[in-house]
Order: sequence, then C-alpha cells, then structure tokens
Amino acid sequence: MVMDRYDIVARHSVHRTRPDPHEPLSVGNGEFAFTFDVTGLQTIPDFHADGIRLGTQAQWAWHSAPNPEEFRLEDVYTAYRTLDGRIVPYATTPPDSDQLTQRRGRAWRWLRENPHRIDLGRIGFVRADGSPIRVEELRETSQRLDLWRGRVESRFQLDGTPVHVTTACDPELDLLAVRVESPLLARGDLAVGIRFPYAVGDWRDPRDWDAVDRHASEVTVRGSRADVRRVLDDDVHYVALTWSPGARLKQVDRHEFLLHAEVSLLEFTVGFSPTPIVGTGPSVADVLAAAETSWAEFWAAGGQIDFSECTDPRAAELERRVILSQYLTAVHCAGSLPPQETGLVPNSWRGKFHLEMHWWHSAHFALWNRVHLLERSLGWYESHLPKAREWARRHGYAGARWPKQVGPDGRETPSDIGAVLIWQQPHPIYLAELVWRCRPGRRTLARFADVVFATATFMASYATFNPDRGCFVLGPPLASAQEKATPKRQVTRNPAFELAYWQWGLRTAQAWRERLGLPRVDAWDAVANNLAPLPVRDGRYVELEYPPTGDEGHPTMVAALGFVPDTGVVDSELMRATLRHVLDHWDFQDTWGWDYPLLAMTACRLGEPHLAVEALLLDTPKNRYLGNGHNPQRPDLPLYLPGNGGLLYATAMMAAGWDGAPDRPAPGFPETGWRVRAEGLSRAP
Repeated sequence: MVMDRYDIVARHSVHRTRPDPHEPLSVGNGEFAFTFDVTGLQTIPDFHADGIRLGTQAQWAWHSAPNPEEFRLEDVYTAYRTLDGRIVPYATTPPDSDQLTQRRGRAWRWLRENPHRIDLGRIGFVRADGSPIRVEELRETSQRLDLWRGRVESRFQLDGTPVHVTTACDPELDLLAVRVESPLLARGDLAVGIRFPYAVGDWRDPRDWDAVDRHASEVTVRGSRADVRRVLDDDVHYVALTWSPGARLKQVDRHEFLLHAEVSLLEFTVGFSPTPIVGTGPSVADVLAAAETSWAEFWAAGGQIDFSECTDPRAAELERRVILSQYLTAVHCAGSLPPQETGLVPNSWRGKFHLEMHWWHSAHFALWNRVHLLERSLGWYESHLPKAREWARRHGYAGARWPKQVGPDGRETPSDIGAVLIWQQPHPIYLAELVWRCRPGRRTLARFADVVFATATFMASYATFNPDRGCFVLGPPLASAQEKATPKRQVTRNPAFELAYWQWGLRTAQAWRERLGLPRVDAWDAVANNLAPLPVRDGRYVELEYPPTGDEGHPTMVAALGFVPDTGVVDSELMRATLRHVLDHWDFQDTWGWDYPLLAMTACRLGEPHLAVEALLLDTPKNRYLGNGHNPQRPDLPLYLPGNGGLLYATAMMAAGWDGAPDRPAPGFPETGWRVRAEGLSRAP
C-alpha cells in the first residue's frame, strides 16, 4: 500500500485560534528564519516576552562589541595538572563578584558575550501613526501553518475589520515575503512597521532599542524599493525592502520605517544579506510558489513514518511530534553553521552553538534521507580544522580539539564546565560516518578524512596510560556529559559514555583509513583496545569511576550502548539493570529533552521495545512538545531543538533498525499496538 505522505503531513498542520506567548510560528530555510505571532508578523512582541520571543535571524548575522582592552582567551585561563603531570590551561574560571572591575572579570564577560547573534529587525503591524497594537485589540484570531506548502495563513479582526496575512520564506534566499489583505490598509488605519535595533550579548534578547546612537540605518529609496545599509560598530549588513503598487515608505525615526498602503492589498518582501543586494529580487508570488515546491519536495523525498494503523493511544501524539520536529529542524537546524540550541529564534547562550549538541540537532538528517542537510553544517569543521589543531597544540596534544561553546569564528567561549567537556570530540567522526553510510564513495572519504583523522589523533593523544593499571584512562581535567562533577577538584575520571565513545570513534577512524587504502595507526589501536573498563557500582553502570554522582542530570551512562553502537565492551545485562534503574529512580525534573530519545535508543539495542516507547513518551515536564512542536525546558529556555532532533533519530532507529537489529519491520517498536509503516529511512549504525 502506497503511503499517502500528503495526508500524514497535512493532518498535523498547526491551527491556532488564540494568541499564545509560548507558541509563535516560524518560516525559514535553515539559513534564515522569521518567528512571528498570531498576526503573521511581529506585532505583539511584549506579549511574547515571557514565552518564546519573536525574532529575525540568519546564520551569517553576528556582531561583536568593541574590544578596546584587546581581551584574549589567555586572559581567563586557569592552569590544571593532567594525569601525566603536564600543566594545561583551560578557560574555566569565572569572575567572583568582587573581581568584576578587574581585567580578568571584564575579559570573562566580554569573551562570553562576543560574538553574539543579531536580531535583524522587527516587522509588525502598527497603527497608521506608528503606535503599537495591543493583543487585547485582536479578535477572532485564526492561524494555520500549512506544512506541505511552507506558508502560514493568519486571520484576525482589528476594529471589527478583517485582516488576512500570508507569510513565507524563500527557500534559497534570506528573504521574507508577506501578503496582507484588509480594508484597514486602504482606509489608512493600518501600517507595517520596520524597526532595527542595536545588538547586544544578552542571554535571551539580542536587541537594544535605546542605543540609537550606536548604530546606523542608511537608507536609499528608489521607486517601490528601499535599500538600507546597517552599521553596528565594525559589522555591516544590508536590507532590501520592496513593495507593491499603491504603497509608500516613510522614515519616522533614525531606525524606524512605516509602510503605508492606499489599497486593500499590500505585498512586500524584506531581504537580508552580509553584502549589498543587487538586482531585482523575487516577488511575493515567486516566493510563495518556490516555497510550495521546495517544501513539497522536502516531504516527498525524505523518509516518513505512518502511525495511523497503530492501536496504542500514544501513537497519534508521537506522529505529531515527529512531523513537527521535521519541520522545525529543517527551518532551524539545517544551515551552514552548527545550530544554537534555540535555532534561529532569539538567543540562548547569546546565539553561540554547542558542539556537543550538534549531533542531537543534525544526525537525524542522515537517517531521514536528507543527508545533504547534515552536510551543510559539517563544512564548519572543515573550515575550522586549522584552528582546532591550534587548540590542541595549546593544550599540549596532537590532532584537532573541538571546543564546546563557540561562535562562527571558532574561538572557544570561557565556561566553568564547558571548557573541559570532551564528549563532543568524537562527534565529527560519527557525523562523517553517517554521511559515508548514505554516500559510500571516494568523494565522501576524501572530503572528511582530514577532519576524521585529526580528531582521532587528538583522542588518542588525550588518553593517558596508567602503568599501574595497565590501561589508558580519561581524566582530569574533564567534565563528563552529565556535567555534575566540576573540574575544580581535578579528580573526575573515566566517564562510562566517553570511554565507550572513545573506543568506537577510534575504531571508526581506523575503518576510514582502511577504506582509503591507508595503514592503521598503531597509537589509535593501542588506546581503543586498552581503555579502562566502564565503571560499575551496585550491579549497574554509573556515570563516573570517580567521584560518585547521584540519580540526576543527564543519565548518560546508558549512552555507552544506545547512542554508541555496540563495541563489545558493554555487558547487556548490566546495561539493562542501568536502564531500569534510571526509569524507576531518576530525578526527571533535572533532565533535558534529548535524554528521553537517549534512553529509547538504549532500550532498542537491549531488545526492550516497550521500554523504548515508554522512554520516548515519558510524561515529564522536560519531555513536553507544545502545539507548535517546540520542546520547552525552563523559563529562560522555552524551546530546545536537541530534543526534536533526538526524537527524530530515535524514531528512525526504532522504525528502520540499526546494525544488528532483529530482522523484522520496525524492530524498535513493540509488536503489539504498534503497526508502524515507514519508508525512505536508513538504518542506524
């Protein structure tokens, strides 16, 4: 029976009938996204201030505040002693409150805050005089995200008069297209306001509307087009605004413009670019047509799962999460940079991306027959390999060291924990291996071999041989993926997940050498075959050999068999006891969205499909998925895309299987209640 993909997707198109501060929608293409409210534009931003904030962001759009004191990472280094007695600097020391006026404290703050992502501008409805519209003034609101066509239709009444708005993003350009139909336009009672803010390194809000003297908006108007050169300190970018006949643009302040229409139909586009925008861009009709074609191809060509024949009552909700997560990760996680944890929605961690989360954002693209979307961001590792080699040299290691929290320049961000995390190191090997499994050939090997080999060289160099134990150990200084044992005591050693991941990564890098006809590297084998055993306590695997940790945080000890393919070092019964202990005793208030697919993957490899479903749909606050598909974590992190990406990887694995999986359809789902149909998916390693 042929799968009706349109029906599967269409039944989960988002429909809202009231404003909700936590459920704005976005249109985008992986490189650019526009997040907006129930009006189809960014009309009521204050209403969203305590929910998911509205924003306009692009992968290239970053800003750095002036650095007159020439702060460098070396200004915040702290010296640590490694197991072999070397002194290694890490940027881990935050300023104490009484140090904020000292250079070290000022350097810490500047390095944390810069560079930061820019909000490119606010585009929303206003009254004809530029005064804001309040959420209480909106009536009969109705908004529908058409997933198949990649557009949002918004309808509402203002002053008893209907307004109809169509919002879409060009699939290739950083360009927003909007169509507005309302008698209010022709009556002069409604306008579109465009405002440009200064950029700041705030945790969540990158906009400073009061610093009007610190940036410039140099505008040139020709007919029905305005070109704006935006200058923020040393950073410059460009905006091109075009509009349909019967409209006019008025500058009302240094960084604010009003678009008035004298007819009841207004169409306009807003394009953004790091370089001057030349030539005539696409019309609104062009963008709507291109978006429809692009999204229809996205849904038709990628993998898909149909849960409609399942009798388990949880199946419909899982299908909804899967469909919306595909849309959200395509919009926010499919660009040329590793994504920030909140994608192209206003910032978390000042917009910087976390390389340990890159796998969770993007690995699923390979399993869902969209490996080209994964390859986009893998280019970042290729271009930053020289800098990664330099980071390794600074710490006295060979190969390439990948930091945890970085911006587009590749400079590490100071962090008490993040600077000594290591579980992101094998990620480029894993992600490259996923690409090779989809595209096995010399071209793939040639493209990623340098990154794979340099990463493996660092991993082998990082491990320290303990002659008394006769094995290689990991630690200190390090923080495990759980992030509970800080590096300050310099005692953290041998995390279970990282030990298994280290072995798998080194062996996979050797396989790459053999595929290229190169000899094996003895040092890689020595480490992979002689790592310390995974720590065990009370009949189950634990996070660390030392120090002890509690039943809280990421339960990453289960990742040693689940996230990590079977390497032969994990005892399945010990891991089964570990998984059951987590499900029965863990503090799930202190978890994150990707922990649930992590547990599901382990349950799969243990032959416990009922536990895989249980884990994936566990009813806890951190495992909620809102009506717009987002996975909130806490008030200052109201969306969390690693949860969406992890969900997609786990469900693909459950539906398509993994190396060594039982030979039956959907081997990761129970046979009772789960008649799962899937097509176009790839098997996981």
